[in-house]
Amino acid sequence: MIDKSVAAEILRLFHAEKWPPNTIATEFAVHHSVVSRVLEEDGVPRPFQSRHSKLEKYFPFIDQTLDRHPKLLASRLFRMCTERGYTGSESHFRREIRKRRPRKVAEAYLRLRMLPGEQAQVDWGHFGRLQIGRAQHRLIAFVMVLSYSRMIFLRFFLGDHTANFLRGHVAAFEFFGGCPRTLLYDNLKSAVLERQHDAIRFNPRILELAGHYRFQPRAAAVARGNEKGRVERAIRYVRDSFFAALKWHDLDDLNRKALAWCAEVAAMRGWPDDRLRTVREVFEQEESPRLLRLPGDDFVCDERREVAIGKTPYARFDGNDYSVPADCVRRSLTVLADLETVRLCDGPKVVAIHPRSFDRGAQIEDPAHIQDLKDRKHRARKHGAMDRLTRAVPSSQQLIAAVAERGENVGSAVHWMLRLLDSFGAHAVEEGTREAIEHGAPHPQAVRHIVDRAQRAAGRPPSIPVQLPDDPRIRDLSVKPHDLSSYDRILIEGEGGDVAGGGDVRS
Repeated sequence: MIDKSVAAEILRLFHAEKWPPNTIATEFAVHHSVVSRVLEEDGVPRPFQSRHSKLEKYFPFIDQTLDRHPKLLASRLFRMCTERGYTGSESHFRREIRKRRPRKVAEAYLRLRMLPGEQAQVDWGHFGRLQIGRAQHRLIAFVMVLSYSRMIFLRFFLGDHTANFLRGHVAAFEFFGGCPRTLLYDNLKSAVLERQHDAIRFNPRILELAGHYRFQPRAAAVARGNEKGRVERAIRYVRDSFFAALKWHDLDDLNRKALAWCAEVAAMRGWPDDRLRTVREVFEQEESPRLLRLPGDDFVCDERREVAIGKTPYARFDGNDYSVPADCVRRSLTVLADLETVRLCDGPKVVAIHPRSFDRGAQIEDPAHIQDLKDRKHRARKHGAMDRLTRAVPSSQQLIAAVAERGENVGSAVHWMLRLLDSFGAHAVEEGTREAIEHGAPHPQAVRHIVDRAQRAAGRPPSIPVQLPDDPRIRDLSVKPHDLSSYDRILIEGEGGDVAGGGDVRS
């Protein structure tokens, strides 16, 4: 674009001073096409170009082609003319095509008028992203506007999946206190799964919702934005009047402010059909009484998903791990999730309930599940040790039973019996255990005493090496040996008769 004063001077020099276009272009240091455009916009015909255009003989072919294919690209049409002998430049060709391309006839639209309570329009609006912990979610606004009164309902969600779409409907119907007879949707995937011309396959969950609230779902025609202009203008109104420069802390705070805005600012604006009345007045006086009554129960909008539990007792849902009882591993469970809680079910039985997390990679645990797993592992270790002892030393069952009857520590008894087993073998410990039971002393230390005696009789080391606690105060303790010379002196004196008779000896 050039300045208007320059354009006016170009026209003065051409008409009054009779300057040729090329001279004018040189004077203002602009391209000659700029001067030609200024003259053409002023209605000056093109005879100022003395030479004939190379494209003139192709005009009939170009006009016929554009009549049949009005959206044909100029680049493709240029190649078609080049194949037929055209040798001019592509830039000149494009300028000529721009002038000759048939103009689209502007379409006139009727203003759509609706009866009170007859229709509402629904759509999603995208409002950026929201960071929660390590997760980034799309911030989506669910917008429903009543076509007659223009009453708006607005609620924000993290994502535009079907469950949130259903939740938006339920909340909107509660806000309006009723349901319109028809809901008009754009061809969004939350509502329309597939469409071939007038053949429409709605999302089955939307059909369930429609059956519950008794409304008729309808999809707007493709590329017919005028049919759902009310909700599109409402989304633009939300961006400008509510969301712009708004300060909010979290999603709950944002939705509280959105609900207050719908009930106050948006409801108090002028009604488009009569600016002397507000949207709230028209809604309360004319539309609200004509809405369909709501059923006694709300539609269930829970997200439902089947999950497989691996070898660890956790269920993966929405990028997070939720604990389950230890006996649920290697099984399939059903996740039922709303915006606050996550329930894990085994058929009709609920096995775990957790608060829902919208983070990523979080591990949400029930302390009871973790304690149960620890108890199971502890019992398993106990049972494993007992099984080994019982297989190697059958008499140990009677000994351990006697220990339990006395109220002593069974785990400690099993531990000592296993140490004896590792040191002396199964046969020696079995013999010692039988003898201890026969003498009425069913205890690991009695078994040890009997085994030590047998080892001494056989000339083998009688005792088990003592294992000290792994404590640096004990491990690094330095013990100074005691001087035993005094005991030698006592022995010598005793042999000499000085201490005969068992007198008191002190050293």
